[in-house]
Amino acid sequence: MSTAVLPAALELVGPSPFGVIGAGAPVDRAVPPHTAQRADLRGAAPAPTVDIRRTGDPANRITLVLLGDGYTAAEQDLFQQQADRAWHSLMDIEPFRSYQAFFNIRRVEVVSPVSGIAETESRGRNPSTPLGMHFWCEGTARLLCADEAATARLAGDSAGPQYLIALANSTEYGGAGGTGVTTLAGGSPDAGRIIQHEIGHTVGDLGDEYDSAPDDADYPNLSTLNADDMRKKQTKWWRWLGAESPDGAGTIGAYRSANGLYRPTQDSVMRTLGSAYNLPSREAIIEELYRRIRPTDPPVPPPGEVAGRPQLDARPLPLSGPRQLRVDWTVDGVPADPQTVNGGRLDTARLNIPAGRAATVTATVRDTTDWVRDEGFRDKYMTRTVSWTVTG
Repeated sequence: MSTAVLPAALELVGPSPFGVIGAGAPVDRAVPPHTAQRADLRGAAPAPTVDIRRTGDPANRITLVLLGDGYTAAEQDLFQQQADRAWHSLMDIEPFRSYQAFFNIRRVEVVSPVSGIAETESRGRNPSTPLGMHFWCEGTARLLCADEAATARLAGDSAGPQYLIALANSTEYGGAGGTGVTTLAGGSPDAGRIIQHEIGHTVGDLGDEYDSAPDDADYPNLSTLNADDMRKKQTKWWRWLGAESPDGAGTIGAYRSANGLYRPTQDSVMRTLGSAYNLPSREAIIEELYRRIRPTDPPVPPPGEVAGRPQLDARPLPLSGPRQLRVDWTVDGVPADPQTVNGGRLDTARLNIPAGRAATVTATVRDTTDWVRDEGFRDKYMTRTVSWTVTG
């Protein structure tokens, strides 16, 4: 997977000079896992780890691991503040806002022997920080790379999937996404907007939609086909064509960039920092979440035969906001009496099962979000059915 380059700064937008993505941005380029010189970590004590937010068992959550580089012992409070700003900014944008309970968040407090990282004026000469972060990666000024092996080692193992996010102690504008480590300059005024853009590369495998991005259409939000051809071939975001974008970005179509590729909307966070993900990009992100975790935690009691008359809990993962995963209950194939059901739970004591008879109770948990239009994917990954046998 390639490392995507941040947009170039072209004009003032609000308080920040880095809000617009447009012509003149360097092309993206593949960046191999970087192994720049860094501080020798052999024999070093493990870095302190803090669980900032735990929404559930890591085996069925995606853990965001935030690490800092170039923060000395005296600057750990600064790292904590910048790490908090980063993950809060990520959870402020849809679809991450609605699906934030799918994530655990962990902070790794890496102490650097020096303050700061290799910035523009150093042209990539590294001050031997633990993660080896530096600008001018592969000759591009704002491309911020880290030693992926060192970052993974300091992040440690997880019981489930995780994404590594490395913050550099720098106020420069820069970052990268799409590889094993998502990076950003933690002190940049645009840090919150940078992570929203870069995590789109990493989680959704999204491409840059700005005009000077490479002409690589191997992304769910880029195409060489116009709208008519997408419909005919039933490819890319053909299911979304004509839909109104919920963020006011207009109608989903095929908008041609200067590089010759089509994008779904005139604007998005993959084109302009501070914008929103368009609908095809939201779908790509949600689908990637469900490729990694299930819509339910292990049911209680475990599926199968149950003794007595327990309360059955399908344990659907929660969403933020009024919409929750739908749970449909049946008893021997017939919809359960509503009086026995309370969302994800069913009280078997209220079931009318004759003595000596057995009934099969089934819960079907399904994410019904209209941000996904691929019903085959919904059936395969976003739906889970569990059954118990209850004896009267």
